[in-house]
Amino acid sequence: MDQHEEKNSALDCSLKIQLTPEILETHIRRLRIRTTMYAVVTLQDSDEVMVAPSNWLSEDKKQCYWPPFKSTGKYLEAVKNHLEPSTGKKPWEKIAILFHSEYGTYEQAKEKQAAMTEEKEQPVKTRKQVVETSPLSPVLSQSALSGISTHGILSKNIHHTMVNKGIKRKREPCDLHTSAKFNSDIFVLKMVKQIMAEVKIRIQNINSTVQTTIEQKNNILDAIAKMNDIMDEDNKRKETIGVFGKTGEGKSSLLNAILGLDYLLPSGSFGACTSVVTQVEANQTDSNYTAEIELISKEEWENEISSTDSRDEERITAVYGADADKKTLEELKKDDKYAEIDNLLSTMKKTISHTEVSEFRNDVACYIQHNASGCGGCYWPLVKSVTIKIPGCHELLEHIVLLDIPGTGDCNKIRDDLWKTKLRECSSVWVVSDIIRAITDGDPWGIIQHCIQDLGPGGECKNINFICTRTDVMYSNEYLRSERLSGDEISVSNLKTWCILHRNNRAKEIVKKKFENLENMKSKARFIPDVFTVSSKTYLDKNPHLEPIKTEIPKLQEVLKNTNKRIKQELTRDYVNAAKGVLSFVQSIQLDTDEKMVEIKGLVRKNLQENLAKALKELNCQFDLLYKIMDQCLSKGVEKSVKLCVDSKNSMIASVAPNDKRGFHKTLQALYKNKGCYWPKNRDAPLDLNMCLAEHMHDNIDAEFNLIFLVDDNNKSGMSVQEQIDKFGIIQSGTAYSPSSMLYHMENFIKTEETKVKALLKREVVDRKKKIYSSIQTTIQNQMTAGYEQAAKLKGNNAMKKREKKITQTIELLKHSMFKDAKMEVLNQFMELRKHICKTLKSELNRSVESSLSQTTKTTLMDVSSEIEKLERLSRQLSD
Repeated sequence: MDQHEEKNSALDCSLKIQLTPEILETHIRRLRIRTTMYAVVTLQDSDEVMVAPSNWLSEDKKQCYWPPFKSTGKYLEAVKNHLEPSTGKKPWEKIAILFHSEYGTYEQAKEKQAAMTEEKEQPVKTRKQVVETSPLSPVLSQSALSGISTHGILSKNIHHTMVNKGIKRKREPCDLHTSAKFNSDIFVLKMVKQIMAEVKIRIQNINSTVQTTIEQKNNILDAIAKMNDIMDEDNKRKETIGVFGKTGEGKSSLLNAILGLDYLLPSGSFGACTSVVTQVEANQTDSNYTAEIELISKEEWENEISSTDSRDEERITAVYGADADKKTLEELKKDDKYAEIDNLLSTMKKTISHTEVSEFRNDVACYIQHNASGCGGCYWPLVKSVTIKIPGCHELLEHIVLLDIPGTGDCNKIRDDLWKTKLRECSSVWVVSDIIRAITDGDPWGIIQHCIQDLGPGGECKNINFICTRTDVMYSNEYLRSERLSGDEISVSNLKTWCILHRNNRAKEIVKKKFENLENMKSKARFIPDVFTVSSKTYLDKNPHLEPIKTEIPKLQEVLKNTNKRIKQELTRDYVNAAKGVLSFVQSIQLDTDEKMVEIKGLVRKNLQENLAKALKELNCQFDLLYKIMDQCLSKGVEKSVKLCVDSKNSMIASVAPNDKRGFHKTLQALYKNKGCYWPKNRDAPLDLNMCLAEHMHDNIDAEFNLIFLVDDNNKSGMSVQEQIDKFGIIQSGTAYSPSSMLYHMENFIKTEETKVKALLKREVVDRKKKIYSSIQTTIQNQMTAGYEQAAKLKGNNAMKKREKKITQTIELLKHSMFKDAKMEVLNQFMELRKHICKTLKSELNRSVESSLSQTTKTTLMDVSSEIEKLERLSRQLSD
């Protein structure tokens, strides 16, 4: 109990008999106000120096709660009365701060605030004066004044007071650090939005009956609407980070620690808990914890519980309770529980939403937590996926989806298909393993080996992080003995901490070397892995053995923050470029004072169309070279596949068969019944005969495929499709027009349109390349399906041998056509991609040229030259 709590406790003991609760509360509040300190802090988002009650600060004094009050009076009252932070209907926001000092009175803290502000900022100016002297002043109306503050809470809570009393604005330093650059980007975005809002109003107010003018007006308004879609909440660009590994390794605890929410995702000490694909992202709409649960259909569930081959007793008892596995479908239908489940599945989706995390956690657990007790009331067998949305975590998850993927096998076919699909969406992967087993256990490495194709050539993964968990589980003496270290020789105050950090460093070295030696990493993907050694429990419990930074949870949080910032900056740049294009187009529609302007525009138009035809011809030549490379690699793959396919199939079957072959006939039957792909419950990766048969084609194309389809813009191969798109251009670099020239603005408009369509195509290339790569396996599966079905139906004596014979015969019969067809499918899809890219570039750029250079009217739409100048100045402020 600290000094403040002792005083409050003493007061409570002496007065509780004599005073009413109301009087007592008043005394306690007054005493708290007298004894609680005031802190002077800098808000990292806006660099504003502020005064805040000390009870608003986090324990480490790196964050501060901020009230949601819009009323200035309420805000000041909350400061002076040390109002307690609330997480109720109007939860307080938590913001990053730099703590400076504490004072006993509000007046002392305000004096320090004033001194610090005077020292670091310009002479005092009212907000009105700042606006009037700003180069943006013609654009900013009184209603936009609150946008000047880069911190959302300040602008919406106390900006009226700042306008009336005056606020000191800081001078922009020359050497900006990362967060300052990011805040500068936010400021630029706000200003550009304001410029475009004003332009939109001016365009809407144009009254004309001239058809050409009406068309121009509508085109511009449509372009502004599309531009605003870039920053729309529903269309936000996001990246997926897959978090996977063997269940029970601490994945859920890791996510809880990163989000700072203990037990948000169920975790336990008795084995596997997470049993469905769980997606975690930011709640962009309200302050509730929300779960969107996607369920299987009633037909799928009925088929499962009525099937004699694939009926899973554990799943049935989890839903209906003990002894349910012994009942037939008809018997289960007589149970009241059946009607409840039938009603649940009829909705296909269920939403759970709470303001309190504890209530939310309790309601969601039964949909994602695997309870092996078999007592009923668990719904995880009925769930396809769960999307959990967390409020107040924009800094971590605004543009990120964390995907918690179950790591062990499950006969749920739907889950397996979803598992593979989601994996291919991951731009980054975190492989999680207990530090004690990270090196010796084959499971995490087996998962990496199995998934490498779906992450690399078949996916869009840029990097893999290996995360060793539970680093705080340390028995110092045992560790010293195992490492042959002497505790007497180690002069440290905390031996356990020393041992934890020593083992962490050793683990990082060993894991990195193991990554370097993985053959699949060299041949199928070019990943540079990073290794983290984390302790989720210590971070949440604030255990004295390790400082928070040494748990490495803050490092992973920083990874998320940096990814968010990068995406936000990309979107800001896209928005600013789109705004440039719109304004350039508006400015290009001016009065033709020169009689020869129509003729000049015609010549420029002809020149650009010739440049477009030339650029398309060069692009097609590059595609011809890439096609030949792929054709040669695939032909070698076909040759090897035809020669070795039966041996490959036999080797795969032999590698997974138990020595006594007991029960293996059921595994093979399930494998063939599921079209060559089946995930047994006792395995940590699925059996995939289609992947096995595609192995030699993949081996012969993977290296070149990775060079032709890069997913990381920071990597260059000189031959990738994305690089060919980047090189494409129809504006000659030698051309230069006066900034006051109409042609100057026309050219700027075409450049921005070209940049926009190229960025869109590069994103489409990543999506299409996944389909192109997987088409090898898909083609093989489709052609093998009839043989799989026939083999699955074979029963009676020696059924397993009959099935194997049938599959071998099918492969022998199809091998010459099947692998050739797979090759042609890849090449055909590549040609379709080529056609789509060239057609899109041609149509979009022709449209841009036509719309900007075919204007022959003698009318002026409006002059936006001053707005263009402001936009150029703002654009130069964007961080690199």
